[in-house]
Amino acid sequence: MYPNNDYIHDASVALEQLTGLNINMESRRNEYDGIIDINGHVFTVEAKNELRKENKGFLYARLDELKAKTKRPTLIIAKYITSDVALELRENGINYLDIAGNCFIKYGELLLHIVGQKVHKKEKTNQAKAFQEVGIKIIFNLLSNPANLQLSYRELAELADVSIGSVSNVMTELEEQNFILKTKLKRVLKNKPALLERWVVAYQDVLRPRLVKKQMRFIKPDLTQNWRNLQLDNDEGVTLWGAEPAAALLTNQLVPENFSIYTTESWQNMGQDIGLVPDPNGKVEILQIFWKQSPDNKQTTPPLLIYADLIGSGFSRNIETAQIILENELQHIR
Repeated sequence: MYPNNDYIHDASVALEQLTGLNINMESRRNEYDGIIDINGHVFTVEAKNELRKENKGFLYARLDELKAKTKRPTLIIAKYITSDVALELRENGINYLDIAGNCFIKYGELLLHIVGQKVHKKEKTNQAKAFQEVGIKIIFNLLSNPANLQLSYRELAELADVSIGSVSNVMTELEEQNFILKTKLKRVLKNKPALLERWVVAYQDVLRPRLVKKQMRFIKPDLTQNWRNLQLDNDEGVTLWGAEPAAALLTNQLVPENFSIYTTESWQNMGQDIGLVPDPNGKVEILQIFWKQSPDNKQTTPPLLIYADLIGSGFSRNIETAQIILENELQHIR
């Protein structure tokens, strides 16, 4: 399965037409998406349908893997790259090319920098029901715990708090998109890294904005350093650290700068309980819990959600910690 070959070729053709250089492309590689020769300079190709803040963390992790496998320089080829990510790539010396020929490619004496080429409106890749709100909740449970894949539709519907019909539709779509293989004995997740990436992007785009209750700040500024002393538990509901503070508790590899709190309580009660006041520029974000909380975890959101929040933040320090969580807590998805 090589879904990226067509636009690798189209981007190569666009660059050749704009520059007049001799460009040869070969795809269908086992270890990577292709190789491209630009006037005698050979690059390993990593392809993305689109590249933006929500999924650039996957790219950086992949580039580290490619560096370990090949001595060639890398070139990112995508249908669409947002302007802010393109700027970040240039500032970090990362080569890229989009389908219209916009690029930054620097290696040896070769230097290409093209901007202003119009990119046709990108396809919306997450329009399937599987990547809308109900599907996101179902996939969250499938990726969080492999055992959930073997549940009946009724059990999975109860776990995700959705209808049985929705589970049936989403599971069918996942089979059609080659993410689930159904045998006589069991269901098997396939193409898990690709499913994880699509889920993270859909979660950031579709579900997460609907979960945000309020932006706030600590009344006592010293709590940004002493946040571990706060008691989130009470008898009124479930409240958990998410994103950066959750990652700090899970890995001890991160000092939080922004604070996410997932809760079943109102933001008003939250503010009163732990000393928060509304502030549109505050560093504390209150979100609604959307899953059934396991009784054995009293402090943080599930590792999959911590990972998604870190990757979606776009911050390099968070992306590095997300990779640690993926390797240690989410090995079943790799």
